[in-house]
Amino acid sequence: FITRLFQSGLITQEQLPNKYKKEIHANEIVLLAYYIAAINIENTYHDLLGAAKYQPFDGICLTDTFQLGESDASEKMFSEMFPQNSERVLAQKKAPLRVIMGNPPYSVGQNSANDNAQNQSYPKLESRIEATYARGSNASSVKALYDSYIKAFRWSSDRLDKNEGGMIAFVSNGAWLDGNGADGFRKCLENEFSAIYVFNLRGNQRTSGELSRKEGGKIFGSGSRTPIAITFLVKNPNIKLQKATINYKDIGDYLNREEKLNIINNFGSVEHKDFDWQILNPNEFGDWISVRNDVFSTFLSMDSEKKYDINSKSFFLTHSLGTATARDAWVYNFSSVEVKSNMENLFEFYNNQRILYSIALKENPKLNFDFFASNDSTKISWNDSLKNSCSKNVQLNYLNAELRTGVYRPFNKLFLYFDRNVIQRPYQLPKFLPNNSYKNLMICVTGIGASKDFSCLISDYLPGLDTLEKAQCFPLYYYEENKKEQISLFDNNEEEFVRRDGISDFILAEAQKAYGNVVGKEDIFYYVYGFLHSPSYRIAFAADLKKMLPRIPLVETAKDFWAFSKAGRKLAELHINYETVPPAEGVIVKGAESGNFLVGKMRFPSKEDKSKIFYNSQITIENIPAEAYEYIVNGKSAMEWIMERYQITINKDSQICNNPNHWSEEVGNPRYILDLLLSIIRVSVETVGIVKGLPEVNF
Repeated sequence: FITRLFQSGLITQEQLPNKYKKEIHANEIVLLAYYIAAINIENTYHDLLGAAKYQPFDGICLTDTFQLGESDASEKMFSEMFPQNSERVLAQKKAPLRVIMGNPPYSVGQNSANDNAQNQSYPKLESRIEATYARGSNASSVKALYDSYIKAFRWSSDRLDKNEGGMIAFVSNGAWLDGNGADGFRKCLENEFSAIYVFNLRGNQRTSGELSRKEGGKIFGSGSRTPIAITFLVKNPNIKLQKATINYKDIGDYLNREEKLNIINNFGSVEHKDFDWQILNPNEFGDWISVRNDVFSTFLSMDSEKKYDINSKSFFLTHSLGTATARDAWVYNFSSVEVKSNMENLFEFYNNQRILYSIALKENPKLNFDFFASNDSTKISWNDSLKNSCSKNVQLNYLNAELRTGVYRPFNKLFLYFDRNVIQRPYQLPKFLPNNSYKNLMICVTGIGASKDFSCLISDYLPGLDTLEKAQCFPLYYYEENKKEQISLFDNNEEEFVRRDGISDFILAEAQKAYGNVVGKEDIFYYVYGFLHSPSYRIAFAADLKKMLPRIPLVETAKDFWAFSKAGRKLAELHINYETVPPAEGVIVKGAESGNFLVGKMRFPSKEDKSKIFYNSQITIENIPAEAYEYIVNGKSAMEWIMERYQITINKDSQICNNPNHWSEEVGNPRYILDLLLSIIRVSVETVGIVKGLPEVNF
């Protein structure tokens, strides 16, 4: 940044010596990068001025920028080793900063407890975020506000000269622009600055399918999967505005990296005559782009504000996030034998660590388990709760009763070890499916803040958090423990759990009032599933469905209600019984006579050509109906989910193999995966047909 500033010509040769000596500062925490930066800056300066005498750049500091606002620890850290550096740090702290620019790092925490690489804590800076960005948020989770790049915005906003103001110029993660948990952050920017300029470069590759193609190339290539934005925040104390003027520019759809960089290069400046800034008018919720529709709030909520409140005025009395395991590779597998083996190995290592730690504690009572524990990811996958159990000497062993079936991704069942000791967060799911003896149906929907477009999928097995992105699950029933004080005249005293309705009495009464007493709770459940597939609903409220859980109206006529309910029931039958749906007519399978039904990895002829699928080296599927690709669930077609998930994989960290052919062996059908793919083609075609036949609703 500093070398490019010198080379830009914005600073004249007459001004440059004074700027170089007194007014420009740069920080770097990595020693090698610090030396390289200093050499580059000094060489650029001397090349521009042609100075014969070497002049060091005294403005660069070896320091942690965020630590500068915490205490004097940053100066003391290097005072003895680098006394000159300490003097530079002190000089910078006293300087009135008018311009702060950079490319803040993006990191909100370690990937897993095995990394043992928690982010540095900055109590003062984090308390400022809590008092400003977090306090102004209406989101249920504000974890994203403690990402390093958001900390950079907060630190810089507070560091600008209090009297003269100034400007912040960042190239950063752009997820804050539309992130659900960043609403308070956006509101603060509106209130703290005079003018805001944001150039959205897109490139969010945490999306998939058509949405991913629209997002286009990644600005930093393989270095980042996040969207990127160039942001200028201007603070002018002389301008007294209630809120900042927000100037916004979207770079556009379907552009590759080189096209984006050429556009940036051609504009050169925010003042370019063709830079057609759009003025944004945020709403009360802090939406800048993808602004929610006011009509949405007039609909009835699917979720109850208070779980299991029988007086709730919502469609459902409760809901739950999907299973969050923190160790998918260990607890999920196509083979029940492998799940058992993997978990027994994990428990054996865990118990060994437990015993060794208890012995070590006798010699050193202050020994921290984090420093003691082995982080060998081929032996165990730690998280905080498992570490806590181990440090407290809690013995764990494999239990056959905890082996369940889970829905890992759309139309992808796996064996799941559902023991609360190793499942990080089961949420409410144990109340929806207490054990293998109990049945239920759950409508799963895309969760709040998802990057993928809204979708829904019904499940009769335990759904995962990523079955749909950030999956939220709404049950037809829930179960309560059969305690004596709960038993009524109509309950079965012999059952371990008592079944309760997930659909509220309130919505039943409302539906019966509108459509007649013949309406039952199951009819309403399927009405919801049918309505959530409505294309007009998904298009009209696309922004709302990313920011909130669904809200649904009761349609005006009984005819439309029953059309949605019956369509929802048909869709549910297709999506639950998908394995037994016969193959689509006209689809051609070549090579099945070989008897080789094993898969390694299915593929298309090319990214552009999806006319056929190479199942394996001997079997090819052809004449696939084009409409089958129109059924998109969780960002891609149902067929592509089968192709992606039913391949042999080896987990990078644990080295655990997951082989879909093992599932075929366990269900006793060598053709299972081929038949599954053929069934899903028909499921997709029929789903598209049912959805096209749904009543049109005007909002």
